[in-house]
Amino acid sequence: MTTPLPTASLPTGGAMPLLGFGTWQMTGPPCYDAVRTALDAGYRHLDTATMYRNEAEVGRALRDSGVDRDEVFLTTKLPPREAGRAEQTLAASLDALGVDAVDLWLVHWPPGGAGEDLWARFVAAREAGRTRAVGVSNYSLEQVDRLTAATGVTPEVNQVSWAPSRYDAAVEAGHRERGVVLEGYSPFKNTDLADPVLREVADAHGVTPAQVVLRWHVEHGVVVIPKSATPERIRANLAIADFSLTADEVARVDALARG
Repeated sequence: MTTPLPTASLPTGGAMPLLGFGTWQMTGPPCYDAVRTALDAGYRHLDTATMYRNEAEVGRALRDSGVDRDEVFLTTKLPPREAGRAEQTLAASLDALGVDAVDLWLVHWPPGGAGEDLWARFVAAREAGRTRAVGVSNYSLEQVDRLTAATGVTPEVNQVSWAPSRYDAAVEAGHRERGVVLEGYSPFKNTDLADPVLREVADAHGVTPAQVVLRWHVEHGVVVIPKSATPERIRANLAIADFSLTADEVARVDALARG
């Protein structure tokens, strides 16, 4: 990567790289190897979760990589079933990761409602310095608003399933209006990489349709965290800094959501 990718500014002052490395469904040595490959390639944003059961591998890969901890944006998530043990679960995550604090701690999904009481504990963890930022995952804008109304603190990030087929301008605008960073996961799961539009745009830039999808996220200022265990694909997913999409190309990819 010759050109740095942009970052999203968080309300608390942190900078979140728009491209990160996801680790869902990876455990043990394959997870360790993939994270090491990602860090060696230049990724500086790692995403894990308590329920992924790979925090120890992610943490060990970060330590062994030689990359300074302060250079890597590190996210983990709390499963709602652990809501009653939120502080203990975060402590266990920090221990497994081998860090004093994470950069972002997310409520993995709504706990049978917006979870106002749980959110207050997240805010307290931020104030205690155990996490630098707090957010949610799989929340609707209405649920985000309920947390804000209950505590006066708006989630800094909302991580949701996002792809060209799921593009919703109103959802994107709603997050921006609230000062919430929109972060997308599973960018390829809901994408037909053989779609003629993606292929045509990719050919125009000499890149792959997958790289177009990732660059499309970046053009919108949406954080994206592709996952792969294949070294070549890990590196290819990062190599999106040296091209950009035109406004017309972005609009054509946007239109995939309308079929």
